[in-house]
Amino acid sequence: MKYRDYYQILGVDRTASSEDIKKAYRRLARKYHPDVSKEAAAEERFKELSEAYEVLRDTDKRATYDRLGSNWHAGQDFRPPPGWKGGQGPRPGGFGGREFSDFFESLFGNLGGMGGGFAAGGRGFQPPGRDQTLALDISLEEAYHGGNRSLQVQAPERAASGSNPPRTRTLNVKIPAGVSNGQKIRLAGQGGAGSGGAGNGDLYLELRIAAHPLYKVQGRDITLELPLTPWEAALGGKVEVPTLGGSVTLNIPANARNGQTLRLRGRGLPGQPPGDQLAVLRIVNPPADSDSARELFQRMARELPFDPRAHWRK
Repeated sequence: MKYRDYYQILGVDRTASSEDIKKAYRRLARKYHPDVSKEAAAEERFKELSEAYEVLRDTDKRATYDRLGSNWHAGQDFRPPPGWKGGQGPRPGGFGGREFSDFFESLFGNLGGMGGGFAAGGRGFQPPGRDQTLALDISLEEAYHGGNRSLQVQAPERAASGSNPPRTRTLNVKIPAGVSNGQKIRLAGQGGAGSGGAGNGDLYLELRIAAHPLYKVQGRDITLELPLTPWEAALGGKVEVPTLGGSVTLNIPANARNGQTLRLRGRGLPGQPPGDQLAVLRIVNPPADSDSARELFQRMARELPFDPRAHWRK
């Protein structure tokens, strides 16, 4: 008989948690369920998945299976090691009256049926509810500080008649501090309703940080355009700069250039590590809208001869 790599069948590592194994199985079971799948050999693939899940979801069976070690590869000829006592003796089980694979029986003596009503060809299988994803717009301040939201979600709910009438639910959602754009918050069991007693799917809220009048977000870093007067840029000095955590003092170096970027470390979105705030310098000239202002500019032109285009002629 051929060795079956149950971890490979479910597409998980041997160190996968029970929750990871459950997620992998639910995702693949929906894809290959024979009643809905258009995949080739869906029924056989579904049987493999169900058998793998039957073993890896059960702590004792998984421990027994893991005793074989990780040196076996899928498809290798397999015989139980001498003196193997992985099973507890034969009992009726399998897929709706059919037996498990020979490999399973050699390890477990045809132990236990498929919990949850799994049957051959998927008949009797009660699929869990579908996972759902909704977009949630939040402000940059909410992304920085965190907060709470009360949401109304409309989702179909399976009635006793088998119909799926929509129902509006109110959910209280905690937004952690330091979330990033596109991050998802999982609300377990708040997705589509399952059938026949199967569990509900999960609801995922995909966070979208709204545009901000002062800041731009790039990952966990935040960019602020910082206007400077010509004399602040030329002479340098201290300038009060807003950040999401409150104003800070920023030292402007003398002879600062337009477009130069100064970094405020750790002043971006919280995280491990936190992001930075980038201050991009923009030199802004005062308007020459009075006689005295024009005279001052003319004096500067006389006393500070400067050609910003001199490098063109080199």
